[in-house]
Parts: sequence; C-alpha cells; structure tokens
Amino acid sequence: MAIINSNWAQLPIQLTDGLNDSVWANAGKMAIPGGFLMVKNDALFLYAALDMTTDTGNDPGTGDYFWFTFDRNRDGNISPNMDSNYGNYPGFPNKMGRQWYLAPGTWTGLSQDGSTCRQAFEASPNSEAAHRVWKFRFLLTDLNVSLAPWWWASFTKFGIKVHSTNPLQENNTPPNFWQSFTNLHTLYFSRKPVVDVALQGPVIGCVGLIPTTKINAAGRATTDPAYFVPVQNAAFGGLLNIIGNAPNRVALWNAGARFIKVFHSEGAGPFAEYRTAWYNYHWSVPAGDYVLDSYAADAANFYDLQNPAVDFSIHDLLFQFDSAKLANGIHNFQVKFYSGAHVEVPTPAQTVTLLIDNTLPIVKINNVKHGAATVAACDIITMTSATDGVTVNFDANDPEGNLLAWSVSAQWGDGASASIASASYLPAMGNWAGVTGQTAPTPGVWVPLVSCAHAFTIAASARTTNGYSYIGYTSVSRFITIKK
Repeated sequence: MAIINSNWAQLPIQLTDGLNDSVWANAGKMAIPGGFLMVKNDALFLYAALDMTTDTGNDPGTGDYFWFTFDRNRDGNISPNMDSNYGNYPGFPNKMGRQWYLAPGTWTGLSQDGSTCRQAFEASPNSEAAHRVWKFRFLLTDLNVSLAPWWWASFTKFGIKVHSTNPLQENNTPPNFWQSFTNLHTLYFSRKPVVDVALQGPVIGCVGLIPTTKINAAGRATTDPAYFVPVQNAAFGGLLNIIGNAPNRVALWNAGARFIKVFHSEGAGPFAEYRTAWYNYHWSVPAGDYVLDSYAADAANFYDLQNPAVDFSIHDLLFQFDSAKLANGIHNFQVKFYSGAHVEVPTPAQTVTLLIDNTLPIVKINNVKHGAATVAACDIITMTSATDGVTVNFDANDPEGNLLAWSVSAQWGDGASASIASASYLPAMGNWAGVTGQTAPTPGVWVPLVSCAHAFTIAASARTTNGYSYIGYTSVSRFITIKK
C-alpha cells in the first residue's frame, strides 16, 4: 500500500484543463503501474488524473477503461452497498458511472452521480510525449469525505485499474484490490486552503473556510457566489474549526507564543475564559502517517498552540468547539496568545461574532387532498380522469429565519420521482423563515403518471454552515396508493 497527499486547488479545475496548465501545478503525485496518479482537492471536489505515460497509442479509446474503487467507510473491508467502484460506460470514455460493491468482485450496475470524468491524450509534467490521461472530478460527498470534523476523516482508501487496448496494457494497483481491501492505498485530503490573507481577520482568520471579514456584526456569513464555500446570510452550527491567520500566527510563534486562551461571551454578556476540547492529526515522519493528538485546556485554561512548522490535518487550527454546547443566539469569541512562561504576547484586538443555530427546520404534512377529500396515510384512492390529481398542504419553516430551501416531491415504483414545488433562498428574502400552511401545487393539482404506491415528501435544508458547507436537512413523508 502507498500514501499520497493531496494539495489544495486554489481554483476549481475543469476537466478540459491540461495537466501542464497552472491549475495542476504542485499536485500530489504517486507512481502507479504505467504512469502516475495526480491529485488536488478543494472544499467540494477531489480532482484526480491518471497520467498513463506508457500508453502512447492514440486509438479512439472506446476499448479503454478504468476502475476507481473507494473504501467509503475506510474500514479495510468490502462493505456491501457502502463501498463504490467508478468506471466509464463501455464505448463512452467521457461518461462515468458508479456501482456499489455487493461482495468481493461483485457489484450492482452502473448509475450516475455528481462525479464526472474525461479522457484526454496529451503531454504532462511526467512525460513530454503525448499519452493517455484520465481526469476526474469526484464530489467529496460522493466519497463520504468531509473536511470539517476530525472524525469525518480527511482521507480515503482506494484502488485503481486501467486497461488499454493499444498498446495492450492492464495495470492494477494494488493487485486484485476488488477482491480484498486489505492493502488499498491511502489518499489524504488537504485542509490547507489558499484563503486570501486580505480577507482574514488579524487573529482569527477564518471559521472553517469562511473568512471572518465575511461575517457581519449579527454573526451571519455571506461570501461571494464564486467562492469555494458560497453562503448567503448564514448562521453557524455543528463542529466549528476556528482557524488562525497563518502569517500572523507564524509571527506570533516566532515571537515566543506557545499557548492560547479562548474568551467567550453570550450576547451582550461579559467575556469569560472558555473551555473546550478537540482532536487534530499531525504528520509523523517516523510513523510515515498522520498521528492523532488531543487538545484540552489545562487547569488555568491554557491550550497548546500548534507549531506552524508541523504538518497538521487541520492547518492553522486555534481551537474547535461543538455549537450544540451553546444556546441558540449570538456568541462572541476572542483569542489571546501567551509565551511558554504564560506571559501574554500582544496581538491585535479582534472579536468574532457568530450567530449559532442548532435547530433543524420544521417540516410537516398538514394534509393530502383528492378534490375536497382528505387522504389519510395508507389510503387507496382512484383518479376519475386523465387530469385528476392531488394537492399537498405543508409547513417548511425555520423560526430562526435560517431556511435555505424547501421542496415537495413524489416518489413511486422503482426509484421514479417528480418535483411538485420548491423554493430556494435569495438575498432579498432577508432572514427567511419559509412557509406554513402552503398548498402545492398552486394553482391546480399534481397528476400522477401511473397506478402505484406513492410517497409524498416535504424536505427542507437550513441556511446554517459549519464553515465548509451548509448543514442541516430534514424531511417527512406520507405514503398513499393511487390508481389511475
């Protein structure tokens, strides 16, 4: 097995970008049979390239294919309906599907998710001669990976198979990985984003990946839609990583800072020393791997300051806390630095205000109606004409005003579905709470397509962020049988 470390992609990488383009510069690299694996990531995607330098036959490629397997729960075992294998559809090199492992060497059929691939024939930093290249954009969520809390480990385990018809090659690494996950390779994702220092606060630079200069006095965050964590008027929740301003933290370390204290106030209340605890991984040269460290306040509420010269899994982390330990509402934080002798090292004054929201939106089906009649769960109803249908009255409401979106949908049969109505947040909505007593569709009715058991689902997501993405989703369903 081998280890590869991904590097941060400052700009999103398009699958049409060449491996010699600047967006691929400094990519993590690992030798594989027949070429190299190159990787970068940002908060949303793993960008990977199979740079097959020995495959110099520029055939149409319809007989060429790849397998890219991921141990999604990272347990070293083949877990049915959990672990996945990606491959291109036969004869379609630029169409990728995912199949689920059912057992060693046994899978479901291919189906598409949000991840994509592209085949190319080009030069690269690893060979000036044109050769076969496979490029990928894997959604981190599809890989069951998050960059936020430590237990959603920022790594994955993988295996690769690449087949070429001209020249005839079949390269597998590790050998026969689809029969056993014991020796899969490990890929560590970068949590060291390139956040413009000009956007960062002087002490607390970011909350997750959201610069503190993009958090207003009400504790809500708004970033540019093109930013790699786009949020609008968002509250905060979940496990929150409080990230230091990297250049200033290095300067403070060089000035002798070795400890920090965290100060907290709720609303307009007084500041007091704050106690929390967290974990982080650091790279150990002797171990050749990341090793878990634990952090907690000592009796005097001092926390160890991470050495900026050491490679940590969560880079520049000052402290971490679970928002569920705090009440909903405004919370203020300050950080002060201290020498090894616990003497304060002067820092610029900075207070970061966060609006904490630990609650999920409220979703409720008030009624399903066929004409004037209310349809109870498990009822069987018969449509009277080709245009006959049903309506759904529902609530999708966030009393704190932090609703991101709601949707009403119907599902039936073997995975078939249809959208009935939906709405999403726009900045002009302000602190949007959503709807109560709403009927969908309006006007008219939703006309079912077939006779079948149907589920009507109300779903809502919160405009709450952990600094890496929106969090907080909830749904409710009612099941009825409809005859056409």
